[in-house]
Amino acid sequence: MSSAAAVAAATMTLQAILGGVTADPSLSDTMVTILPPDKARGNLNSNQLNLFLYQVLPDAAWRNMNVPSQVAPGESGIPPLALTLFYLLTAFGKDNDATTPNGHLLLGSAMSILHDHALLGPQEIQLATAASLPGNNLDTQADRVRITLQPLSIEEISKLWTGFATQYRLSVAYEVSVVLIDSTLPSRTPLPVLTRGPGDKGIASQTNLSSPYPALTTIGFAANQVVAQLGGTLTLMGSALDGTSIGVLFSHPLFANPIEVAPIAGSSSTQISVQIPSAPALWPAGYYTVGVMVQRPGESYRRSTNQLAFALAPKMTITPKTAPGPNITYTVTSSPQIWPTQRASLLLGSQEVLSEAHATQTATLTFNAAALPAGDLYARLRVDGVDSIYINRSTTPPAFDPTQKVTVS
Repeated sequence: MSSAAAVAAATMTLQAILGGVTADPSLSDTMVTILPPDKARGNLNSNQLNLFLYQVLPDAAWRNMNVPSQVAPGESGIPPLALTLFYLLTAFGKDNDATTPNGHLLLGSAMSILHDHALLGPQEIQLATAASLPGNNLDTQADRVRITLQPLSIEEISKLWTGFATQYRLSVAYEVSVVLIDSTLPSRTPLPVLTRGPGDKGIASQTNLSSPYPALTTIGFAANQVVAQLGGTLTLMGSALDGTSIGVLFSHPLFANPIEVAPIAGSSSTQISVQIPSAPALWPAGYYTVGVMVQRPGESYRRSTNQLAFALAPKMTITPKTAPGPNITYTVTSSPQIWPTQRASLLLGSQEVLSEAHATQTATLTFNAAALPAGDLYARLRVDGVDSIYINRSTTPPAFDPTQKVTVS
């Protein structure tokens, strides 16, 4: 496959091929340059061809396609960078065509040469690039490089030369495709499958649509709540949860690694109960994911279920319960403790008050509330987007918890 120098190799090969116009005695002084159009002519007054690469696009045919000779069935290769190059070929006649149309003769001769070289040959590429770009490998890539005349409308020509910010000169466009630049990343080559399972027995089939592997569907919380608390019990419901070596994995952004907790005795294939440890210093409030590890009957390893998310809410005690307003400083004791990187705020009615800075892990926070209206306000502590429980959902209908209320006198 080609290296990253393949684009330059294609340009140099075209430049070398166009040098064949000098075989015509009347064009023997022709120079072939690869400069931007506004810099190409400069102070030259001789015959000149300028080849300018003005656009590079991905090649649709090779995009996301592996090279057949490099990637075997079942392997995952990194497709090459497949590019189509667009060149503008401009002819400048001797003495600016003052007496004879040298530019027309030059352009016709150049187009004839490119017409006869519709495919770049490996030897042509090698001769043009051996000295300056050794090892570009454009000559050995899986596909040939094709040269195609690209018609341009008056509108396209106008836009191009306006972008070049220079006067229009007699030009034609060519499409050169395809240039394949090999990826520097290695392919993934897994070993072939030798058996279809223990005893080469193949797949397992069943008569229903339930997952044959351990899977979780829902989480149940105590007292009809929608969040959990330290010391509370989670009920994990799913399928194929029975087996041995069962463990419940809890993950949190502040955990370096997931924490495994043993389930409560009495689990079944569809339900597992687990108690969240009452460890305020180790289990921060916030959002968690939970999954189950289980060794299924007849297997020698543990499988993992999918992960479900749940919120661990803080418990709070707030003082003072009653104080004159409108400016009051509240002290809140939280379980679990608040970590330094966690955002904590106190919600009083519809007003949110951010906590004072806490540089270390702490269970006590201070909130300076201002402009509080007189009356009763339900309070809740919000840590990383999770509110403390202030609604009693075990009653019908649900009711606010009176213990989570403060009074501004």
